[in-house]
Formats: sequence, structure tokens, C-alpha cells
Amino acid sequence: MEKYVINGGNALHGEVEISGAKNAAVAIIPATVLAQDICVIENVPNISDVSILFQILRDLGANVRYLAKNTVEIDTRNIREPVVPYESARHLRASYYFLGAFLGRFGEAHVSPPGGCNFGVRPIDQHIKGFEALGATVTTDYGFINAQSDEMFGAHIYLDVVSVGATVNIMLAAVRAKGLTILENAAKEPHIVDLANFLNSMGADIRGAGTDVIKIHGVDIMHGTNYPIIPDQIEAGTYMTIAAATGGDVLIKNVIPKHLEAITDKLIQAGCEIEEYDDSIRVRRTGVLNKTNVKTLPHPGFPTDMQPQMTTLLSIAQGTSIVTEGVWDNRFKYVDELHRMGAKIQVDGKVAVVEGVEQLSGAQVKALDLRAGVALVQAALSAKGTSEIEDIHWVERGYEDLIGKLQKIGADIKKVTIPDGAFAKNA
Repeated sequence: MEKYVINGGNALHGEVEISGAKNAAVAIIPATVLAQDICVIENVPNISDVSILFQILRDLGANVRYLAKNTVEIDTRNIREPVVPYESARHLRASYYFLGAFLGRFGEAHVSPPGGCNFGVRPIDQHIKGFEALGATVTTDYGFINAQSDEMFGAHIYLDVVSVGATVNIMLAAVRAKGLTILENAAKEPHIVDLANFLNSMGADIRGAGTDVIKIHGVDIMHGTNYPIIPDQIEAGTYMTIAAATGGDVLIKNVIPKHLEAITDKLIQAGCEIEEYDDSIRVRRTGVLNKTNVKTLPHPGFPTDMQPQMTTLLSIAQGTSIVTEGVWDNRFKYVDELHRMGAKIQVDGKVAVVEGVEQLSGAQVKALDLRAGVALVQAALSAKGTSEIEDIHWVERGYEDLIGKLQKIGADIKKVTIPDGAFAKNA
């Protein structure tokens, strides 16, 4: 078993380079199936979710090789079977993007239900609604989601709820359908735009990504491409809240400041100083943190993937803050871990009432999912004393070289290996 050991209480200073966006990468990598050609993807984050997707592609018959540290060549010409089995799919939610990609290329798809972080029900009814509108028949049996169509045709699809996953999957399935697909109430996140730009670079005809109406004109043939993934909005936001939590001064490089506006606004309200540059952002805090209220919403609202980090930050702010989770049903489970560190947070359904304390204290805690895990890292960095964080595999799903980047700006953090069971005895 591996865990992080963190000695907190130090203000962090320096520069951090942001990696490619996890949420864009996990959509773009399955999309390479549509090319039936060679794609070169740049700025690929070195995280476990990406490694799993590459292994799925290799198992399917693709050739995947690194040309440089974060540049990967993917050749999908030899993929013959549109099947992702349970053992491959169970580790991450993004495995279901192979449904849309396989439908677009083969007219059929067989994928086990996805895994990933467990903080609420992740129904795929909107995905299925889109596939069926395009002409596919979708069934679930023997542990597989099966989709099949002799021919796909463009359709007018209205999503009942804004869904990033459904927006991605419908785009993947529709790019080679005959005619025009109009997708309304579509998700508008930056990685939706990045996926659309990637698909267009392969020969697709997608317009309106980043708005709530996306129009997809089907094409007969797609081809290989060379494409760089955008910087990770959530990784950047995480280092912003870490800088704020520790009373530090950090320049966060390789970002798109516009993607961070909702986060920036809340940090300014909380008493931080923010300076924006063309492709970097500086976060500095010299005074106390102030209370503020936060509600997560689909983009361009405050991102749900930043809610644990922001709640953790407000746990050491003066006054009482209200955090409302407007996207997922069960995303406050990590609060019990913060209680171990001295936080005063009461949760009622989707609402957390956060009464700020002067400082958190080091403790032994467990990461429960990706963003909750990194929020505990943030809490430990700001806390007095030593913290030990178990189940760090969750964090490494989505953060490239977290320890190296934090050490570079002055964090006292290391990863250690302990015998199985030892942590439980001491917890």
C-alpha cells in the first residue's frame, strides 16, 4: 500500500506547470478509433486514467507508442472488434466513450458499464436516447451495453439534463452518421470544445461546440491528425486553491485564464490576489481568508470537480460559508475525513455549512475519490503537523507528478510504501 506523508503549515512559493486536460484526454483518446489511421496527440497527461485507455486500445489491436514524454502516436487501423470487456472498463468512467466511437466506426459497440469515482449515480439514459435517435438499437445483457445499427442517420436530439458524457458520446456517434445532427442542451465545458476541435482536425464537421446547440454534419471518411490537448482547468484550479490555503504565492503556467474565471472569482471573494497573464495566472494570499458561498453548476458555472478543494479552503476561512453541490448527489462523503483534521462542516443533502476554523491539524485520512483525495492533500499542506493519506491511487488517476510539482514550490510531501493492514491498525 502506498500513502502520502505531508508535513503541513508551510506557505508555498514558486511556479507550477499545468499538464494536459484529463477530461479532454479521456474523450480524445477513444475518439482516435474513428480515424482508422495514425493520430499524434501532444500534451497528453501522464496519469493512470490515460494509461488504462492506452491499454484498452492495445488490447483492441491498436499500436500506441510515445514519441516524447507527453506526445503519443496512436494507430487504430488494426482494430477489428468493437468490444471493451469488464476487466478493462471497470477502472474508469471514460471507458463508455468507446460506445460512441465504435458506433461511429463499426455501427456496433459492446462495452461493460463504466467504473470510476463513486459520488453519485451516473445514468447513461441520455447517451442511449442519443444513440437511439441516430438509429441504433441499445440493449443491456450479460454485463454489456450493446449498441447496433445498420446505418446511422442525423437527428434532432434534446438532452433532458446537461450531460458532459452524453454530449461527448453523441458527438462521437454522429460524426459519421448521414445528414445533420442537432444536439440541444449540450454541455459547454472546455473539453467539449477541445474534443470538437480534435474531431474537426480529423475531417469531421462540427459547429457550435461551447454553446448549448451543437450541429454535426456527418462525413463519410475521417483521417489521422496531429493535435495538442488543452491545459487542465481543474489541475490549474487545484493549485490555485492550494496556494490560497497555504498563504502562498504561486505562478501557475500553461493555463487558459478564461477557463478559470469562475474559480478566480471565488478566490478573489475569499481574499486572494489574482494576476492574469496570457497563458499563466498568479495566486497570492497574505491576509486572512473570508467566507463566501459557492454553488456548483455546469460550465461556465463553478465546476463540480473543484467543489471539494473549495470546501476545504473555506474550512479555514473566517465566518460561515455555504457550499451547494448542484451537479452530483453524493459528493460530500470526504467531509468525514476533514472532520478528523478539525474542520467544522455540517452536510445536509447537497448543502454543506462550513464554519471556518483557524487552522486544521494533521491526521490519518483516506482519499475517497479523485478530487476529494487532492482536497485532503490541500488540507494537509495547510494543516499544523503531519498527515498521512491512504488510497492515493484515486489522486493519481488525474494529477500528473503531483509530488514533484508540490515539492518544487516548497511542499514537504513524500510517497511511502507500507505493509498492507498497517494503516488500518493505526487509524
